[in-house]
Amino acid sequence: MAAALTLSHLGEDAVIQKLLELLPSSSPDVLVGPGDDCAVVQVEGSPLCTLLKADSVVEGVHFLSGEKMQRVGWKAMCRAVSDIAAMGGRPKHALVTIAAGPSTPVEELLELYRGLAKAASTYGVSVVGGETGKTLGALVCSVFLTGAVEGSRCLLRSGGRPGDRLYVTGRLGGSLQSGRHLDFEPRLEEACWLAEQRCVSAMMDVSDGLGADVPRMARASGCGVEVDPARVPCNPGCGVREAFNDGEDFELLLAVPAAKAEALEREWSARFSAVPLTQIGCLREAGEGFQPEELFKQGGYNHFQ
Repeated sequence: MAAALTLSHLGEDAVIQKLLELLPSSSPDVLVGPGDDCAVVQVEGSPLCTLLKADSVVEGVHFLSGEKMQRVGWKAMCRAVSDIAAMGGRPKHALVTIAAGPSTPVEELLELYRGLAKAASTYGVSVVGGETGKTLGALVCSVFLTGAVEGSRCLLRSGGRPGDRLYVTGRLGGSLQSGRHLDFEPRLEEACWLAEQRCVSAMMDVSDGLGADVPRMARASGCGVEVDPARVPCNPGCGVREAFNDGEDFELLLAVPAAKAEALEREWSARFSAVPLTQIGCLREAGEGFQPEELFKQGGYNHFQ
């Protein structure tokens, strides 16, 4: 008898695709469904759209046992804020669900919520409810977050075109080893500014490493892509392989039409001088393939492999 097909056989993206095939068709007010950083729903009679995002942090996967729980709470909220930002939106309202074992010290949950509350206060989020539940395994904290964005300013992964230049903010690699993944600051102001400039054709956050997220943008945009490893900005002590495969950086990946790129670079430097904006490559015609192939081979972080 053949062995049962497992999640690890398929990998995260293929598993998600199989799950999506089971869902009913979306209603007409759903402008963007699964597949981008957030879902986008039209608000009737308004130029604004609602952004919807759900994300989780799991003990032993996204944080280690014994970690300071305030940092875990901060990360849990900021992961979702980063996705709202990547669409050019502002976060609004959150529901928080906690699943914990009965022997979990009360102070751990209080510390977790102190971290959640600090992030919510920092980024203008109202926590309006949620759920608590029992688990016999690892602690899980899930955040469902809404956001708002003007429809004409909403940035998708799918808007890139051949010839667009690819940029990343900040530096990449080594987030888990250094602990930066627990203290990162979502690029909310930077992303909203980019949306206001109307010079970005596609954008997403870098959560699974360039090896996973660059191909996702290229596929969504129907393009090939070329990346110059020598241009990739890496954190101290990290190299380009870590930047491609580690994940948990929560920087922005954006595509910019070539005619607008130089002006954007000048204006970015004047406004966000402390945050690098680095061109790492460009989008190509479909079928030209992902380059350099050896760096994309591992495919970044994959939850099931």
